[in-house]
Amino acid sequence: MIYFGGMSRRITFAVIKRALAETTCRPSEMRDVSGTAAIEFAFIAPALLTMMVGMFVFGIAIHDYLVVTNAAETGAFQLAISRGDSKPWTDTINAIYGAAPSLNTGNLTVTLSVNGTTCSSDSACVTALNSASGQPAQVTVSYPCTLNVLQINYFSNCKLTANPKERIQ
Repeated sequence: MIYFGGMSRRITFAVIKRALAETTCRPSEMRDVSGTAAIEFAFIAPALLTMMVGMFVFGIAIHDYLVVTNAAETGAFQLAISRGDSKPWTDTINAIYGAAPSLNTGNLTVTLSVNGTTCSSDSACVTALNSASGQPAQVTVSYPCTLNVLQINYFSNCKLTANPKERIQ
């Protein structure tokens, strides 16, 4: 005799047979669940892949922004130390292009200014730099970016811009 919760009950062959019949499934009652995971993945996969592609595209845009910022800082430093140089505009542009090797230099927009005056050639920069000791030299670099994910443009006029200032030496 076996006691369950204070009650005595005799385990017999009939009790075991009835328990087995209640716990085992008959083949006609069994369900096939072998493809459930594949079907669930088929529902979730497009959303997951869209999110992954979006992360990659956004990561590329962040990388481009860091490169543009670094190139602008390099250009501002080069312009600030170019007082007395015969080719300050050319040297600054070359420094910017050299600091941005992963970008398409044809898409970079560069503007140089000395003490608020834009200089767009070597002679204009030489003239502006000669009388601007201690004044700010500013370089503005812009680069277009694309945030296309699966043929959807999420930000059509995306432009990465950096404009650091340095004190002219």
